[in-house]
Amino acid sequence: MTQHLQHYINGQFVSGENDKWIEVINPATEALISRIPQGSAYQAQVAISAAEQAQPAWEALPAQQRGVWLQKIAAGIRQRASEISTTIVAEGGKTQALAQTEVLFTADYLDYMAGWARRYEGEIINSDRPNENIFVFKKAIGVTTGILPWNFPFFLIARKAAPALVTGNTIVIKPSELTPNNAQLFAEVIQQIGLPAGVINFVYGYGAEVGHELAANPKVGMVSLTGSVGAGQATMAAAAQNVTKVSLELGGKAPAIVLDDADLDLAVKAIVSSRVINTGQVCNCAERVYVQRGIYPRFISALSAAMQQVRFGNPAKESEIDMGPLISAAALQRVEQKVAAAQAQGARVILGGKRVGTQGFFFEPTVLTDVRQEMDIMQEEIFGPVLPVMAVDSLEEAIALANDCEYGLTSSVYTQNLNSAMIALRQLKFGETYVNRENFEAMQGFHAGWRKSGIGGADGRHGLEEYLQTHVAYLQFG
Repeated sequence: MTQHLQHYINGQFVSGENDKWIEVINPATEALISRIPQGSAYQAQVAISAAEQAQPAWEALPAQQRGVWLQKIAAGIRQRASEISTTIVAEGGKTQALAQTEVLFTADYLDYMAGWARRYEGEIINSDRPNENIFVFKKAIGVTTGILPWNFPFFLIARKAAPALVTGNTIVIKPSELTPNNAQLFAEVIQQIGLPAGVINFVYGYGAEVGHELAANPKVGMVSLTGSVGAGQATMAAAAQNVTKVSLELGGKAPAIVLDDADLDLAVKAIVSSRVINTGQVCNCAERVYVQRGIYPRFISALSAAMQQVRFGNPAKESEIDMGPLISAAALQRVEQKVAAAQAQGARVILGGKRVGTQGFFFEPTVLTDVRQEMDIMQEEIFGPVLPVMAVDSLEEAIALANDCEYGLTSSVYTQNLNSAMIALRQLKFGETYVNRENFEAMQGFHAGWRKSGIGGADGRHGLEEYLQTHVAYLQFG
């Protein structure tokens, strides 16, 4: 029997106001998993009002007590880790190992953010006047909202909710319509532990209606979205009506630069790992490779061999695989079209390049050569297991080509020369650069993009401060 999900608003699971449903499909089998209510602006408004009513009492709690609630959520997640990871595998096509990592990382992230309860602080500034103190208070914004993607759906709940809650805000979250089941389990956890009603709310539906309301509603103090550039632009436009703060993590086109003194085995292993994680559907994935000409033939040979060894299949049935299917039929079609367009522009497919089978949204690990910088495959986000590789003559050329892009999220460099690494770190125009390692951020870092990759960021102290606003007080005495 197909599961029918419900919104989670003001501490209760509630049905939709109409009979419209969105079907959730297993991308490995194309089987129907569940149906979610197609929420409307009305449901979003009800959830925002619940969050607004809950916020003053939540903010009034000492921050340390708010942190304890995050720790309780983390403990509840760990108790149901197997069930949650199985759900993520089924609805997202993620490998079992990656799904398990996501669930446990989410619990750890909640604990990490809980630790900030006693550590975030304001300031006292010296005044130009006698007998005066200038205080800088850090205060909650109020009601916040989060609009989630499907690629790391469970972790992104915590990435948005944890810093919001520990700093005294409440939140309304719209999960992706492609991967909502894990959010239902998160809601069950917070209901079971008794989190005060209205502090976290979930509303299902499409971005054009529910997401728009979460950005445009005048009661919202900040909206955070992880998604495409188009979704980010729509969110900014909606938020502009009330000059609402936005925090956006958008697309990426991460360059990997491999110099002739690089550890070739390390570079190949790290780049392949950074390309096929979650079937290439991660915004910080390695999306294009620039290899110094002297090692280009050896690199191509080693990369092709490594990509050919990538194991894929139905992650619910096979545990020892490296990637599963793409998320949807539309995603599969986009990747097919991008590879076909690259070939039409002169690129050569030396490995893979086509769909696998007729059931499920599987695409072969693919390597492209004979690519040029102006090709779409080098400029537009692929979001699939496809890797274009281009030869360059120098580090300077590689940096110039890497920066020649509208995105600016992540980048990587492979070299054993400290000077080369430092030059790259100084000149690359990206929010993150990884040197001699795979593309995967730390929770205590700061995940933020430049240019069309976003505004603001997440994780660490800087991510926490996204959810705070300042109040300056001038106190004259005596």
